Amino acid sequence: MKDIGSLSHTKWECKYHVVFIPKYRKKALYYELRQHLGELFRELAAQKECRIEEGHLMSDHVHMLISIPPKYSVSQVMGYIKGKSAISIARTYQGRRKNFTGQHFWARGYYVSTVGRDEALVRQYIRDQEKEDQRVDQLNFFNE
Repeated sequence: MKDIGSLSHTKWECKYHVVFIPKYRKKALYYELRQHLGELFRELAAQKECRIEEGHLMSDHVHMLISIPPKYSVSQVMGYIKGKSAISIARTYQGRRKNFTGQHFWARGYYVSTVGRDEALVRQYIRDQEKEDQRVDQLNFFNE
């Protein structure tokens, strides 16, 4: 009989597709900030023993496929990632050094879906987000 404590925790992780947006869905995720956020999200996830397996930062929203161990809820991890990243953005890009109460970069809430058998499909969907948004924008241009 195997000792459960010796099993790899990755076997028990749950995977989620998460989408969240900046406040007022401003197109605030520009080039330099996008590079900073990609690395920051990975570091913050690792601090909660989570792993971002796939991610894409669009100009006005974020998609990620994240593995979360069962000892954390999705809301705990997302609250941590969104809160700490908002503080980092305020420090790095808005010149604020202290008193971060009331500083909100991300809109309240997020979309989350569990990922099971369709993991490959979700990964492909996240990878193709930029192309799909460009296609939709072009369609909207012709309908105006």
